Amino acid sequence: MIKDNQKYFNRLHLLIDALIVACSYILAWYLRFESAFATKRQGVGVLGMETYFYALYFIVPGYVILYYFFNMYTSKRTARRKYEVYGIVKANTAGVLLFLVVLYVVNQPDFSRTMIMIFYVVNVVLSTLSRQILRNALQYFRRKGYNLKYILLVGYSRAAEEYITRINANPQWGYVVRGILDDRIPRGTLYKGVKVLGDIDNLTIILPENRLDEIAITLALQDYGRLEEIVDLCEKSGVHTKFIPDYNSLIPSRPYTEDLMGLPVINIRYVPLTNTLNWIAKRLVDIIGSAAGLVLVSPVMLVTAIAVKLSSPGPVIFQQERIGLHNKPFKMYKFRTMEIQKEAAEKKAWTVKDDPRVTKIGKFLRRTSLDEFPQLYNILRGDMSLVGPRPERPLFVEKFREEIPRYMIKHQVRPGLTGWAQINGYRGDTSIRKRIDYDIFYIENWTMGMDIKILFLTIFKGFINKNAY
Repeated sequence: MIKDNQKYFNRLHLLIDALIVACSYILAWYLRFESAFATKRQGVGVLGMETYFYALYFIVPGYVILYYFFNMYTSKRTARRKYEVYGIVKANTAGVLLFLVVLYVVNQPDFSRTMIMIFYVVNVVLSTLSRQILRNALQYFRRKGYNLKYILLVGYSRAAEEYITRINANPQWGYVVRGILDDRIPRGTLYKGVKVLGDIDNLTIILPENRLDEIAITLALQDYGRLEEIVDLCEKSGVHTKFIPDYNSLIPSRPYTEDLMGLPVINIRYVPLTNTLNWIAKRLVDIIGSAAGLVLVSPVMLVTAIAVKLSSPGPVIFQQERIGLHNKPFKMYKFRTMEIQKEAAEKKAWTVKDDPRVTKIGKFLRRTSLDEFPQLYNILRGDMSLVGPRPERPLFVEKFREEIPRYMIKHQVRPGLTGWAQINGYRGDTSIRKRIDYDIFYIENWTMGMDIKILFLTIFKGFINKNAY
């Protein structure tokens, strides 16, 4: 079994990587100097084959060390494929950069830079393919019941249920939950095929049998008083122990921790946009994007303004107070889509299906989101961003902050013209709770690439809103 010989498997994996690096390098040399596409060079400054191959004595062990440094030899049972590929790209990028630095230090200008770049591409491709083949083979064996890891859960909680649910949904991980120990839940209770075997004190009987690969501590919050005792007991047995906290609703999946002179501090919420560089980058994109957008859509806005003016009496632009960054109110601009009404009536509720207040042109503007274009001015001013959670009226902010957990987190970033919730269908008269879940995911996982993805998807499926009335 691989799990019983993990160190030998890692050595084999290391040997395979070394062979791939060597083969990639040799293939790069061949493509650069000997293939049908090679450009032959002669004369001064041309290095011999032995010089290029001599570098392999340093490149092969160097790349293996880099792979180790980038955690390429840790267990990948539950890791996503994209993270492994990302690790390969990072390690190879670092390797090429170090290679070029060494060539500069030893003053070797004649070493083919083209060959180095070919080596970079070939090695990334071959390393990725080899690891994907190995991953697929391991997952196949696990589905067939081989190379499994047997786990015991200590504590019945929401965390335990979520853990079991994920393991059952992913048999390729090769995890089997043997059972649960808990002092509160009756023996024999089943959850998705996993049985409560007894109370926690049974650990003293189960652990000496040495039939478990891992212990997962999944205590409910009210049982945390026993946590230290259980950890000590498990570690004395030598069984690998992991802790799955029962406060996932409070702590994000990737918590941001600080070291306060040896005291670990977990931040309840990590918001990447609190980073100054991230904030500046996003704001620059907002300024450039909104300015360009105003220029590009100005003909459409002109036609829309004329249509709104002709549809019914009243102003073309509608102003409404919304809550933005740090709970500060601002005036949000839209093309008017409703008949003029008293302020009290306008504030009492949002629009519903077949709302008589909406004009004929207003229905079209809402469906196509053309009424949102004036918000490009809000973005240019700094009230809003191109991408972010949609802003809400003060009336509903006060209502939802009491009814929906974590609702106010959305105000830690600027509201957006479009957002992660919107492109996933949560617009208009849809679930507020689901919308907040998507907003929080965006806030905690923001990257510039994610913003670009959302803007791209908005162009193709974000403008037409079937839930807009």
